[in-house]
Amino acid sequence: MKKNLKYNVVWLLIAALAYAFIYVLYITGVITPFTEYTLITIGINIMLALGLNLIIGFSGQFSLGHAGFMAIGAYSAAIMLVKYPTMGGFFSGILLGIVLSGLVALLVGIPTLRLKGDYLAIATLGISEIIRIVIINMKDITNGPAGIFGIPPMVSWPMVFGFVVIVTLIIVNFIHSGPGRATMAIREDEIAAESMGVNTTKYKVAAFIIGAVTASVAGAIYSSYVQTIAPKDFGFMKSIDILIIVVFGGIGSVTGTFISAIVLGILNMFLQDAGALRMIIYALALIIIMIFKPGGLLGTWEFSVKKLFNKKEDNSNASIKR
Repeated sequence: MKKNLKYNVVWLLIAALAYAFIYVLYITGVITPFTEYTLITIGINIMLALGLNLIIGFSGQFSLGHAGFMAIGAYSAAIMLVKYPTMGGFFSGILLGIVLSGLVALLVGIPTLRLKGDYLAIATLGISEIIRIVIINMKDITNGPAGIFGIPPMVSWPMVFGFVVIVTLIIVNFIHSGPGRATMAIREDEIAAESMGVNTTKYKVAAFIIGAVTASVAGAIYSSYVQTIAPKDFGFMKSIDILIIVVFGGIGSVTGTFISAIVLGILNMFLQDAGALRMIIYALALIIIMIFKPGGLLGTWEFSVKKLFNKKEDNSNASIKR
């Protein structure tokens, strides 16, 4: 427990240094409104991809329904903000989205997570489409296919940065906890884990719920930032966009998810002036990198503060022996 607390403190110090660096860039004018949009988009994508990586990379469940949970969070926050255009309304919307997405993930996860591979992917894709169709047909609440306009802007880059830190700490601490190790054991060999007494359904559903909740939080931030949402924003291609970040960075690597979201966000920013060629160049870049690095940019490699501490301890023990 004390070691985990020590590592969390170190991570918070690293986050504080990163925040200070971004703040210096902001006050010196290096970060313009356009680059601020890219910065916030990268933060939202990091939250989305971290949740999906927990499901795919650490629990070994192939999900294509992430956009549906993002939609729940986006609409929950948008509806609350339109009725109560205050910071309290915004956080109430986030909490509402967390509760709804968690309940949906629980109700859906218990039966569907018994499936594997392609069957699970199709099932989760169907769930995402059901969520989107329900939103379209709840016209009195969601304004149907037209979506919700004029959502009060409550989001700033410091807020997004704070949420990224919180989501990262939650997921990393879960991965290194007892339930997290059980979840990774299921990924490696579900039959062996079950034979050792691991409740596989319980831990798979837990990872699925955490991933859904983080997607909901990212969706809430997204809706307040862009100020306009519609059901078409949360279709199949949105789930694929998030999946690309996870695969590009390395399935099962939190560090890879960060680097992937940053690299793809910057690449997308520089390709804005390319017009119709933007998506072609973007796709070609992805294809070339995946050919030469099929395991993603980092594979399963992880930057770990724990390893740094252990290395220092090993060096000090070696010097004492000498």
